[in-house]
Amino acid sequence: MTVPPPLSLTDHNLGLALHTATGQLGLALQRGKNPVAQQTWSLDRELLNQLHNCLGDFLPSQQWPELDYLAVAQGPGSFTSVRIGMVTARTLAQQLQIPLFAISTLACFAQSLIKTCDDGELLAVTMPATRGYLYGAVYQVIGEKLVTLSDDRLWLPDDWQQFMADKQVERVYGTPPQLGITAPQLLTLAWQHWLLGDRPHWSAAQPFYGMSPTDPVTN
Repeated sequence: MTVPPPLSLTDHNLGLALHTATGQLGLALQRGKNPVAQQTWSLDRELLNQLHNCLGDFLPSQQWPELDYLAVAQGPGSFTSVRIGMVTARTLAQQLQIPLFAISTLACFAQSLIKTCDDGELLAVTMPATRGYLYGAVYQVIGEKLVTLSDDRLWLPDDWQQFMADKQVERVYGTPPQLGITAPQLLTLAWQHWLLGDRPHWSAAQPFYGMSPTDPVTN
């Protein structure tokens, strides 16, 4: 059994975040809790063709061995964009033999809102899905951290509204169309798991597609 390293708030490990879920590529680099660099590219249909060039420009090849962990947005989002990001991140983590954290796109956006929320506040986040559905998740803000109360799932609008009423959620935030800008928050969430001693193997990272355009609708 592998014993995790002792936890330390002075952690100086280097992490890289890869966010492709909405077609906007977002990359972020962080050492410990301190941001090092971040950049976004609105690539959309050019995501697959340009991703590796952007990675190379953002982090020179000689620095890749310095990485201690990777983080990737696992969805929801564009089916193709999520898949591209997940395949790339899994391949990199496998080659570098480092942990890979797969983090919810909705959680990344919720993390970006923490400073606007009160301690203990319930925070609901939604994203449009196909055929009138939506993705939704609910979090509670505890200090500067998110506690997940309801994981990402598909909702019919009426069911979501009833769920919000039952939970007495006062504020619901819809995601913007492009979320690569939340790559730093993706890295923050991964780093919090890293501090707890989590070291997920790359093979455990799975996408959350929710619903693809060809999925049958079930009630």
